Amino acid sequence: MKIALASPPFPKSIDDGLYWVEKFIKQASEAKAEIVCFPESYLPGLRGMGFEVEAHNPQKLESARQRVCEIAKENAIAVILPMDWDSPRGILNIAFVISSSGEIFGSQTKNQLDPTEDVLFVPGTQRQLFEINGVKFGITICHEGFRYPEATRWAATRGAQIVFHPHCTGSNNSGVKLTEWGAKSNPYYEKAMAMRSRENTIYFASVNYGFTYQESATSIIAPDGECIAHDSYESPGLLVADLDLSPATGLLAKRYNPELYK
Repeated sequence: MKIALASPPFPKSIDDGLYWVEKFIKQASEAKAEIVCFPESYLPGLRGMGFEVEAHNPQKLESARQRVCEIAKENAIAVILPMDWDSPRGILNIAFVISSSGEIFGSQTKNQLDPTEDVLFVPGTQRQLFEINGVKFGITICHEGFRYPEATRWAATRGAQIVFHPHCTGSNNSGVKLTEWGAKSNPYYEKAMAMRSRENTIYFASVNYGFTYQESATSIIAPDGECIAHDSYESPGLLVADLDLSPATGLLAKRYNPELYK
């Protein structure tokens, strides 16, 4: 499967976010990718990160989601679109899966919130496995993929060969500019990505915003834990890779025996 990971800049507004979504969807389609994934809560932009984010507007978000469905159909490519979304309990941090024909296949909520997000979101309560063009995949969102390995294993034990990981780490204002993927002095995030793939024998596709000071690169990790591709640390971009899925056997995930831990 050929996948694309989009690292756009932090959106100035929902309309600005839609501009970047359309731009990268078109680029991914031109590169013959079958699916493109965007960073965590890209519409309207992740709140609580020090950026000015457009006021929450359920109607405008619904309209934006519909527009992305149209763009996906126009470009014949599946899209993973992370958003803020209203529920009866409050605002969810969610990722919608949109088919190449513009249909919404389903969604994955962020169920394990970071403690700082308790005032921003309500936790989701479900997990879902998805399938595009015969390939099964799961989604785990930011904190879940970094600190809760069972979220990735849930998908791997059910046949997922890829887990997509929209996340958000970094800043445009200050920080250290990383130069080497997985370096000892880097934050732990990239090392966690490697473990999520290696401990399950699957691909782990992690996508960040295009910050000036990224704390983790948009990356594709092979089933043996090796980073086979990553994007720039300093600018927006699109990472495209044609994955050989034969090594993504889920071997180690399938050997997990929950009976040992009762």
